Amino acid sequence: MQEDIKLCDVIIELVDARIPFSSKNPDIDNLASGKKRIIIMNKADMADARITSLWEDYYTNLGFTVLKMDSRVRKETLKVTDAVKTVCKDKIERDRRRGIIAARPIKAMVCGIPNVGKSTFINSFVGKATAKTGNKPGVTRGNQWIRISKDVNLLDTPGILWPKFESEQIGLRIAFIGSINDNILELREVTLKFLDFLKDNYCNILKDRYIIEELGDSEKLLSDIAEYKKSIKKGGEIDLDKACKLILDDFRSGKLGRISLETPSNIE
Repeated sequence: MQEDIKLCDVIIELVDARIPFSSKNPDIDNLASGKKRIIIMNKADMADARITSLWEDYYTNLGFTVLKMDSRVRKETLKVTDAVKTVCKDKIERDRRRGIIAARPIKAMVCGIPNVGKSTFINSFVGKATAKTGNKPGVTRGNQWIRISKDVNLLDTPGILWPKFESEQIGLRIAFIGSINDNILELREVTLKFLDFLKDNYCNILKDRYIIEELGDSEKLLSDIAEYKKSIKKGGEIDLDKACKLILDDFRSGKLGRISLETPSNIE
């Protein structure tokens, strides 16, 4: 990535709109120093719209060009072409002065952590399946150049997490959205932390989705949800592990509604 970034005119970084800070790889800032930058806040349809607007202002004030979108909607992804041309207008004008109009397409690198929707974005942007997609981390394995038009070429890169998270909260938020393989997590502990957050911030969503009148402690809440979802093992025992997966899947798929896990005022 360090080598390829030298070839690119602009870096397009996708973040998850539900965690626009925690899903932004800090290593990209170092690698992309001096490059034009675009941030795509993907899955904005799943995030709290009011909080997403705060994040849009936050990154705009830091000098980024910011787009918020549901990358499954092609007309939303097509806005990227104009954004790329706008941030690269100096390069385009230089080429025009040198008489090499349209001879050198803008080269844009698309990057982001696992499971933020890079491949879905690229396929929607291009208008056909050119990148593998999947609702799990690690689907894209290697870099590939994709010709968008005579004006823009995209470089798709694998999702990369950085070696050490700055805080436990950042690690948890990344786990909540599914950017870390569930098989290496203490999934019950992660789910209990997620329920703690929902109780404090979106208690009505919990009550409405799982038909719960009183929210007790998170362990009791997990048990109540397991019963409601009929997560039962053979012999009638409650299957809490299955319930954990169901709850996280409900969040990751947007079934819980529009939820944001962090605001510019509470980032760590």
